[in-house]
Amino acid sequence: MTAITSTAYSRDLGDELRRLREKHTRLTGFGFAEQLGWDPSKVSNIENGKARASEIDLVQYLMTCGRDSNYFEAFRARYRYAFDPYVVLVSDNLRTVALAEATAKKITSFDGLTMPGLIQTPEYARALFTEGGNVAPEDIEKYVQLRTDRQAIMNRPARPECLFYVHELALRIRVGDDAVMEEQYLRLLFHTHILRIIPMSAGAAIATRSARTLFSFEKHTPLAYSETDVAQVFAHDGKAIANSREFFKWLEALALDEGQSRSLLANYVSGLREDSHDRRADLA
Repeated sequence: MTAITSTAYSRDLGDELRRLREKHTRLTGFGFAEQLGWDPSKVSNIENGKARASEIDLVQYLMTCGRDSNYFEAFRARYRYAFDPYVVLVSDNLRTVALAEATAKKITSFDGLTMPGLIQTPEYARALFTEGGNVAPEDIEKYVQLRTDRQAIMNRPARPECLFYVHELALRIRVGDDAVMEEQYLRLLFHTHILRIIPMSAGAAIATRSARTLFSFEKHTPLAYSETDVAQVFAHDGKAIANSREFFKWLEALALDEGQSRSLLANYVSGLREDSHDRRADLA
């Protein structure tokens, strides 16, 4: 077992092992180490994603948890990439990013097309999943609830420091009906202390940039994260981190400040209400 810098994915898989131990053996980490003849620190380091377990370590660990050879093979196929500086996962993986959000000290993100997931209303998220067409209808409520559950970190006394950059285009793209959009605008107004809007006047260059997030942790290497409907990319590579930091410095110069962002959002709320009033007048 070689100790190396942990990654978001190694911590996720380590936590998965911990949950297996607790569910299937009822043993503490110390008792489990004793059962295997390991030093307790070895169990701790593997479960915290701080050290790579060898294949023999994984066999012993999983078999002690009552898992069979098929389970081992499936887990090993994922674990082999756990400590890579770049990890690409299927787009419906939620555990790794949720764990990163829950353990981050600071979260800085940019999205050009949709509202930040951590401050989306349930109605906006539901309309987004429904209209997006990439979530089965029977799974929509599950995904809405998962997104809502992830937002619990925003209510913690020691929540991560957050800064969300949102392109004005995301405000213009209609998701759901006017009521959904108004409620979402009001949610953003409540969070303007952590929100910076990139105005349309910033030009086309920013509109072509992909959504991304930079996570900073108290004791771990920073993480650059990007997601599409095809895959999620987790990057701990120094170049990716430096590039993301420069990107957000660039955004800082383009973005409206808190007061300007609030005024722009208020204009969008007013615009919706004026449109609604005009439609009622037409019907009369």
